[in-house]
Amino acid sequence: MARGSAGQSALQRHLRVLDAFEALHPFLTLSEIASAAGLAPSTAHRLVAELTETGLLERMPDRTYRLGVRLWEYASRTPGALGIREVARPWLAAAHSRIRQHIQLGVRAGDDVLFVERMSAPDAVVNATLIGGRIPLHASSIGLVLLAHAPAGVLSHLLASGPRAYTPRTLTGEAELRATLARIRAEGVAVAPGHIHLDSRGIAVPVHGPDGSVYAAMGAVIPNDGGSDPAVIETLRVAAAGVTRALRDAYASASATDDDAAAHGLRPDAGVSARSWEYIAALAGEHAPGTARAGAR
Repeated sequence: MARGSAGQSALQRHLRVLDAFEALHPFLTLSEIASAAGLAPSTAHRLVAELTETGLLERMPDRTYRLGVRLWEYASRTPGALGIREVARPWLAAAHSRIRQHIQLGVRAGDDVLFVERMSAPDAVVNATLIGGRIPLHASSIGLVLLAHAPAGVLSHLLASGPRAYTPRTLTGEAELRATLARIRAEGVAVAPGHIHLDSRGIAVPVHGPDGSVYAAMGAVIPNDGGSDPAVIETLRVAAAGVTRALRDAYASASATDDDAAAHGLRPDAGVSARSWEYIAALAGEHAPGTARAGAR
């Protein structure tokens, strides 16, 4: 019997199929999907056919499957993470031009960091990050920043699950994690030398939202060569402050026409010029915030 399939809803079984696809395994055969999802071959065949018909999966000429472009369409309409990605990109680019290694932006997704943007130099040091990929909070500098400012229950849940040690330097013990998180809250920066790869050192700082809470974290991955960090930390802090201001302005602009803007997160027009958004809304026949409905007098 396939693991855990009994009693699950149709939606849960469809999600198991989609979860079978990973960044390192973007193309799967039907039998590989069934194995990864823990489903009987007949069940996997039916679910894959339904997902392919709706465009959530795509069948390749070699009979493998990949995630469908329709999923990207849905993700692109999501305000939260994609909104901050648009707002932060100019500041990430500015930081990358100075640090010339890896610059990345992450938000918390449960016990993981979800990386929403990354910029890298071709000859940069080893980095395990992929856009849209996840790494457990305890293992990376960005994750440690987010964990330091997460609700208390997040650390408890992570510890109960048995944190993975990627290298001998990865923080996995409760005492060392709690001490590190307290230091991050006090100093406003996380440094993770060799926590995921011994050749790499992660450095990260918080990005604050309009209400002062930690909205995301921005980090750099540089060689773990014992070099000095102050210049990198200062560059990240300046860039994070720029993103914080941009978020504040974006929320202020949204709240001028949408009373629920603060509760709902960034609108999809974050990072889009006002004239462009008006034109997009007119083409769609929609009423963009702060504009007249197309055709109105």
